[in-house]
Amino acid sequence: MDFPSSLVQKAVDEIAQLPGIGRRSALRLVLHLLRQPKDFSERLSSAIATLRQQIRYCNTCHNISDADECSICANPLRNQNVLCVVEDVRDVMAIEATGQFKGRYHVLGGKIAPMEGIGPQQLTIDALVERVENEDVGEIIFALGSTMEGDTTNYYIFKKLSKFTLTFSVISRGIGVGDELEYADELTLGRSISQRIPFEVSMKS
Repeated sequence: MDFPSSLVQKAVDEIAQLPGIGRRSALRLVLHLLRQPKDFSERLSSAIATLRQQIRYCNTCHNISDADECSICANPLRNQNVLCVVEDVRDVMAIEATGQFKGRYHVLGGKIAPMEGIGPQQLTIDALVERVENEDVGEIIFALGSTMEGDTTNYYIFKKLSKFTLTFSVISRGIGVGDELEYADELTLGRSISQRIPFEVSMKS
């Protein structure tokens, strides 16, 4: 695709690196930006720069945050006894949107996937173990996607934490096998949380 301007081409090249954005979509976005008032582009670039410079990750659960502790961990009304283990921050947002879960979270930052070179050391599993040791945790809810990698990660953490007196549960299979949490509708995901089943039972099914 030939561009009439090297500046347009450079902008298209950068935007096309975003997930789900091809070069044609990137070109449409660039042309849209050119049609907007100049201050719109300035506000957008400022917001992105500020995001990258100032965003933090919660020291406790590893959720994205504006401070050292996220608003969920800092909320004294949340159930301190229940930890919901999720893959990434998108899952926290999806579960929060259901309004069904009142506990706290632990964001792993991914799933164990040896074929992709992701092992337990690349995830926040050690931090999870430390939380269980130091906090009043009574239940661990596994809320990873129903994939081979998700099941492997669940089982690894289960074995890692089996020395503690904990209840282990997993969201019910209203979430289809192979599905990711972020794509589930709020009603289905909410029911999967509220109707969670013992993890040991899920391993037999």
